[in-house]
Amino acid sequence: MGKSVIVINGPNLNLLGKREPEIYGSTTLADIEALTRAHGENIDIETIFFQSNQEGDLVDAIQRAGASHSGIILNAAAYTHTSVALHDAIKACGLPVIEVHLSNIFSREEFRHHSYISSVAAGVICGFGAKGYVLALDALADIID
Repeated sequence: MGKSVIVINGPNLNLLGKREPEIYGSTTLADIEALTRAHGENIDIETIFFQSNQEGDLVDAIQRAGASHSGIILNAAAYTHTSVALHDAIKACGLPVIEVHLSNIFSREEFRHHSYISSVAAGVICGFGAKGYVLALDALADIID
């Protein structure tokens, strides 16, 4: 298997560019995908993208990833703070996961300060906007080499 990373995005991230631009900026999910894909090509890592607003779809994507990818970049969005199911899927998949958030979740509402993902992730990147995905790809490149 060559180096391949799946980038999984959760609920409402399909609305980036329109949704709360004062928090998330004007960058769209398509912009993030293009930026991440281009960086992946530069460092010889194939990047595959998946987005869903459904928790079960995200669990399924994580479970499938173990068979065909070297790592996962996960922005679980609101499910970060609520989903034991995502936590358990990450533990079971056997891949390194980098948790990404566009905003600094620790400077926002108190309920966003807890993550069910962080304890099973190889690392967490938050507050750097779209560049967080590039940073996550670099971190995974180091881990999977």
